[in-house]
Amino acid sequence: MTRSHDPNGPATIPTARRRPKADVLELGGRKLKPATLMMGHGFDPALSEGALKPPIFLTSTFVFESAAAGKRFFEHITGKREGPAEGLVYSRFNGPDQEILEDRLSLWEEVEDALTFSSGMSAIATTLLALVQPGDVIIHSSPLYAATETLIGRILGRFGVQWVDFPAGASRQEIDAAFERAKALGRIGCVYLESPANPTNQLVDIAAVADARDAFHPDPASRPPVIIDNTFLGPLWQKPLKHGADLVVYSLTKYAGGHSDLVAGGVLGSRAMLAPVRSMRNTIGTITDPHTAWMLLRSLETLELRMTRAGESAAKVCTWLKDHPGVERIGYLGFLDPESRQADIYRRHCTGAGSTFSLYLKGGEAEAFRFLDSLKIVKLAVSLGGTETLASHPAAMTHLSVPDERKRQLDISDNLVRISIGVEDADDLIADFDQALAAV
Repeated sequence: MTRSHDPNGPATIPTARRRPKADVLELGGRKLKPATLMMGHGFDPALSEGALKPPIFLTSTFVFESAAAGKRFFEHITGKREGPAEGLVYSRFNGPDQEILEDRLSLWEEVEDALTFSSGMSAIATTLLALVQPGDVIIHSSPLYAATETLIGRILGRFGVQWVDFPAGASRQEIDAAFERAKALGRIGCVYLESPANPTNQLVDIAAVADARDAFHPDPASRPPVIIDNTFLGPLWQKPLKHGADLVVYSLTKYAGGHSDLVAGGVLGSRAMLAPVRSMRNTIGTITDPHTAWMLLRSLETLELRMTRAGESAAKVCTWLKDHPGVERIGYLGFLDPESRQADIYRRHCTGAGSTFSLYLKGGEAEAFRFLDSLKIVKLAVSLGGTETLASHPAAMTHLSVPDERKRQLDISDNLVRISIGVEDADDLIADFDQALAAV
């Protein structure tokens, strides 16, 4: 993606979209898997002096080959010309590292396009600003990540945006009731989901939500988009676009980054659905920086390995925890009652139980704090999806700003601890949980 070196001619600046070597997506009729394509898709070493890995392009602006090319590139950036950007313009709009990253992210969800952002919340905020108008109503599942609730309820509320919610495990009847309430308030700008819900791990029936949306908006041209935060299970264990969602949101800080050393976000979907989001990102400048994009390219190469190992360890740890006398209950998707609605959603939507779960201890805040303070291997920190196992107290940390009554309604209690299993040895983690529970 960098300047090509031709000893017989002038140096040129090829763009991320104009490659002399086509990507190989299949061999002998076999479609290559994302885990394979992460090693080189979207990047031609010949454009970067033969470098095996893409360089970090630390530049604010890009040189145009001609004035006509500059005009043409800006026509794409400003929306006067349809289609993806034809060339590189300015690092607020695009860059080689970001475009390679977006190409590779698209493969995991099997979508047309992806956009990356400076954080998960900037991805969510940019998307909602692009799709929701003043006075609109947002229908959302509950609970949500506290910052998302704040964005919808307080920030967008300043512009007359209202919200109606339904519980994460809601039935079709409850979802329909939410649409009825929302329609009475005004135009529905979007439907925003988080599944599994943070921090209770409750699943949302994505297909039922999409069906309800279609029933209330039979004209495709006027349908509000269904947006879902897929951070807890994606992209390995859940693919919401296959079940009716229109856009998938990620905190790429979590499993995609996977090493607790970067902050980033992503939104994936069809090119048409992402067009207004891209335009908003160009305007307010929430794109990922080149260095973070480069680090994410590194992380995507091991995404499947890391998530698989963490998922296997979580299953072993949760099997040990569920029968411990100090544990009241555990919100782990691998232990759902086979006859429950949650199990039905899981069977239809998910391919794995994940590695993040909610642990309800016997007692209250004092017991939860004693447990957290006694951990030796597990780190007491917010976030999830990293190589290290993390534990936190949602009611006193990530969801502290949520009113107490609403926390009670959402089952975010003082005895709740959220655990994200990493890639350590599972038996070592069990030993740590054992001694910490003994201290309680």
